[in-house]
Amino acid sequence: QVQLVESGGGLVQPGGSLKLSCAASGSIVSIETMAWFRQAPGHQRELVASIDYRGTTTYADSVKGRFTVSRDNAKNTVYLQMNSLKPEDTVVYYCNADIRTQEERRYYLRNYWGQGTQVTVSS
Repeated sequence: QVQLVESGGGLVQPGGSLKLSCAASGSIVSIETMAWFRQAPGHQRELVASIDYRGTTTYADSVKGRFTVSRDNAKNTVYLQMNSLKPEDTVVYYCNADIRTQEERRYYLRNYWGQGTQVTVSS
């Protein structure tokens, strides 16, 4: 059973920083792309940043220059360093990953979500 567990959310003042972490655990063979999404109430979930197994990154225009995504493949963990936070960054952030597992003699590549972590930017 694969799980993604996020941590690092909380309350921060405008202009401040937070670092989110997401650790994958379970019978993992390999992890392809890892990503962060966010979702505000009444809105669709949107991609914030992603990083593939080579380290190639992509960012939403709204966070470019402020957020940095990274990963530690040895720890099966993805990070999101968020700087210069704005009130409009106040939403729930979700970790997402494409994870390969082995079950009996077969390999499966599935997409997994974390439970979400709240980030609140307010003075």
